This record gives sequence, C-alpha cells and structure tokens, in this order.
Amino acid sequence: MPSSASRDIEVFDLAIIGGGVNGTGIARDAAGRGLSVLVCEQGDLAGATSSASTKLFHGGLRYLEYYEFRLVREALIERETLLVAMPHISWPLRFVLPHHKGLRPAWLLRLGLFIYDHLGGRKLLPPTRTLDLRSDPAGKPLKPEFARGFEYSDCWVEDSRLVVLNARDAVARGAKVLTRMRCTSASREGELWDVTLEDAVTGEVHEVRARALVNAGGPWVDDVIRNRVRENVSDRIRLVRGSHIVTRRLFEHDRAYIFQNADGRIVFAIPYETDFTLIGTTDRDHQDGPGSARCTDEERDYLCASVSDYLATPVTADDVVWTYSGVRPLYDDGATSATAATRDYVLKVEGRPGEAPLLNIFGGKITTYRRLAEAALAKLAPFFPRMGPDWTARVPMPGGDFAVDARDTLVDDLCASYPFLDRAWALRLVRAYGTEARAILGEAKTEADLGRNFGHDLTEAEVRWLMTREWARTADDVLWRRSKLGLRLTPDEAVALDAWMVEHRALVAGSTAAA
Repeated sequence: MPSSASRDIEVFDLAIIGGGVNGTGIARDAAGRGLSVLVCEQGDLAGATSSASTKLFHGGLRYLEYYEFRLVREALIERETLLVAMPHISWPLRFVLPHHKGLRPAWLLRLGLFIYDHLGGRKLLPPTRTLDLRSDPAGKPLKPEFARGFEYSDCWVEDSRLVVLNARDAVARGAKVLTRMRCTSASREGELWDVTLEDAVTGEVHEVRARALVNAGGPWVDDVIRNRVRENVSDRIRLVRGSHIVTRRLFEHDRAYIFQNADGRIVFAIPYETDFTLIGTTDRDHQDGPGSARCTDEERDYLCASVSDYLATPVTADDVVWTYSGVRPLYDDGATSATAATRDYVLKVEGRPGEAPLLNIFGGKITTYRRLAEAALAKLAPFFPRMGPDWTARVPMPGGDFAVDARDTLVDDLCASYPFLDRAWALRLVRAYGTEARAILGEAKTEADLGRNFGHDLTEAEVRWLMTREWARTADDVLWRRSKLGLRLTPDEAVALDAWMVEHRALVAGSTAAA
C-alpha cells in the first residue's frame, strides 16, 4: 500500500483489526454485501488462536451440561452448512465415546447424544449408535474394562486454511487484506475513524479512514480497546489456554475418541495427517501475553495421562512429536472455572449518535464464525442502510465447488490427469485446494515441470501459489498454517524452503492477493 503522503487517504466502509477466523469471516460477508473492506493483521493470517484449535466443526457435546442450548443448536446447524461450502478442508468424522463406569452414567450419555442428534436438524451426518467395544475395531486399542460405548458424528476442519479461504474470497469480492500490518492507533474524527498502520516488515506507516471499525483482535481484543483505540468499556475477556499434543499414530481405524476425565473435562484423540494422532485440549486460565502461549510440561503430561486411562498402551512424553497451544478470548461471564466459561460470542457496538461506530468481538468458536459474522453485520446494519442481505450460507469457498461425497472422485480424476502423482500426494492437494489443485499443477506433464521439490511433494509450483495467492511469506506460514508439512520436512529442508522464499519474496509483493 503506498504511503499516505503520496496520495489521498483511502476511505473504507469497514476497517477490521485481526486476520483470524472472525475477522476474515466478517470481511468476506461484508464484501459480498457491497461494503468496502480493509483487514489488517499484525502477523500471518490465522497466526494465533485460529490455527491452534482442536480443528473441529462441532456442536460441543459437553456444553449441554452447562445449558448452552442456543450455542449448541447454532453450532450443530452450522456443521452441515459449513461442510457443504468447503468439502475439501472439512469432512465428517465419527467419534467413539467409551462408557466409563465411574463417571457419567450410561443413561445420561444416551440422553445427551439423543439431544445432540436432534437439536440441530441433522441431515447429512449419520446418527448415534451403541457399540460393543469387545467386538468393534474401535475397542481394540482400549483397555478391556471398556466394553460399551457410543458413536456419534461431528466434522473435521483445517482451521488455518479456513481463515485463508475466507480472506481469499473476501479479496475476490473487493476487500483488501494486509498481513504483517499492525494497527498502532485509531481515533474518531466525527463520522470516520482515522486508522494508523505500521508495516512490520518495512516499518512504513500508512493511514486509512473507515466509517466503522471492527475489533476482531481475538486474544488481543482488550489491547486494541485500551491501547490502540483507547476506549473505556466495562466488558472484559477471559484468556483461556488450550494446549494440544501430537503423537505417532496410536490406532489403525479412522474414527476419533472422546474420553471423559474424572475432573469433568473431556479429551479428544483424533486421527491426524495420516500418520499421527492429535490429543487435546486443556482449559487453563492464561495470565501472560496472548503471544506467549506454550504447551507446558504439566499440560503435556495431563493429556498423556488422560488418554492413558483408556488406552491399553500408555502414552508418554517420549511419544510426543509436536505440541501447540492457543489462547481462547472468552467473554468473562464470571464462571468459577475456565472449563465452565461460556464459549458463546458477545458483540458490543460503542459510540454515541453521530460518531463512527466501534464493534468489539468477544469470544466465539470456530464452528459459529459464519453466524458471528452475520450477527456482526446485523449490528452494523443501521450505519449502512444500503448493505445487502445475508448470503454466505452454503456458498462454496475457493476450491469447494464440488459435492460433499465427491472428494474421492476428485482424487481419482487428478491421478488420471497427472499420472506422476501418487494417491497420497493427490489426496493432500485435494484436501488443501479442492478443485483449485488443477490450477496449481497447470500443464505439468512430469513432476519436474513443477519445479524444485522441497520435500514430501511440496513443490515450487505449490509454494508459488501460496505466496502469490495466500499471503505466505515464510517457511512457517507454509509448513504450519497453509499445511502441516512441518511434521514431515527435516530442519534442513525447512531452512532451504525459507531461503528460497526469501529469495523470491517479490512474489508476495507483486501478488493480487496481498495488494
């Protein structure tokens, strides 16, 4: 973006602070309604909470115990709405809940799952069923005392790719998305906000104006309010840290487990990236800065112990190959524990009549991000009377224009068109890019036509796509957010990738996505 000294200051309808799932979701929705939109993100897209989730579109079975029926119902409805719009990065997943005789009684589990099956108008996903774990393959990895269980449906989602696709679709509809661009201050000047931005790479300062300001800073929402916008509001957030561990694959089947713990929490064990198992999450109040979240040794050991209570072969710290942690910005409702704190979102508009509005986003969960965006724009509708209606439900994300059950067909077609692909490579491309995988492969007749292979079939052609279309600037952006190939590439391969990206950084500067 050119310096404000070199041209008139650009005016947007919305300036959105934060490039996580809520910020990009609002940007996509608003741009599709005809508003001019700017998103500024201080780091990479999905650089914090939105890439550190348990990666599920789910209603939140345990939230029923806290009587969060509205939230659960909305999330259950959204599972299928989102699944239809992004069948490449989201897919159905069955969960096995073993009955632990010392914890919740079987009748209570059956009641909860009955409500879960019927509260959200489930249509695409199969219903709950009872399992005999003594004969079902899902019982094989478990201790023999777990003889009975229940199986129900939720959905998997590639969380950080969800954010990138929202940003891409927003740009396709006219929005501007600026990464590594920090909002240093914002002040009201009557009916406009004056917003100052600082480029984290060059240090250049830019100014823009906006008719409304949206604070989607996630765990930084308080910092934005008090230190960037300098507003005095009574609302507070509760920072809750959720940590996860990844181990080598612990079981052979393709179902996930949901394990109850004696402390009232639940822990998931989910098939992950083919050869691994994802285990999480914790719920701990986080007292330090949002960017400091790390999985502690205590949390790692807690997760290992939780699944070891169920699995015949114990999981130890030596089995862990990666950990990650994120900070959930929950609305502070005064709950006595982090586990009981509401996962619902709260939206507050600040400003007197005649002043440019500030919309602060508190809380939320990845499953309800699209509904949060609709609710946010409903709050802003009085300020934009010509704004279009709701439109995002079931509208495909980039690459998601195919049927929910057609992914295997896409993989077969890709292998037929590009014989040098093996099925695992083709599946990875389809799960990341959907129908756009063909645009990455282009006219290639051989693997060599895709340029350098950085390891595990990550080619120069794919990296160029990520840099020019998806704001990737570093190896971490590619290996841990645009993909999870960081689990596979060696340190030397990651360094070589980073060096190549630095050498070709002009690809980002000249891209249409980042412009």
